[in-house]
Amino acid sequence: MTQPVTTPKSGDIAIAIVPQENGRYVCEVTPSLDGRAGSTRRFHGQSPNHAIAIALENLAHAFRLQAEAEQNIDWDAVDRSTSGKGIDKRFHVILHYERVAEEESKFEALENTLMGNTVVENAEISIIQVDPDLPIEPLEIRRKQ
Repeated sequence: MTQPVTTPKSGDIAIAIVPQENGRYVCEVTPSLDGRAGSTRRFHGQSPNHAIAIALENLAHAFRLQAEAEQNIDWDAVDRSTSGKGIDKRFHVILHYERVAEEESKFEALENTLMGNTVVENAEISIIQVDPDLPIEPLEIRRKQ
């Protein structure tokens, strides 16, 4: 089953789900951007959806790093108005944290992840400056317990 996913650059990303003999799945992802095909990467999952989720998270990680690096923004730079007041800019801040938890229940895995500042301290944070008029989907916290 292959499903092309359109990317921000010109090209496609091919996603193929391959069932394994052990009942698990491999998601193969092949980007084809700007007229050149990238290497195929393989991600293992418990189910087709799990394999796709892992593959897309890895792909998102790579694209976040590229988007942030392309901007080449000085972290401390502040644009100032003629009066000397700092000018606010708009940033898309992406906090990404994953871990494998060995707990007695799904509830314990959630609670032990949320305790303390572990998530914030160990998260990958990407900050991408965006235009003030760029429509960004509403960000919602979705947690199923």
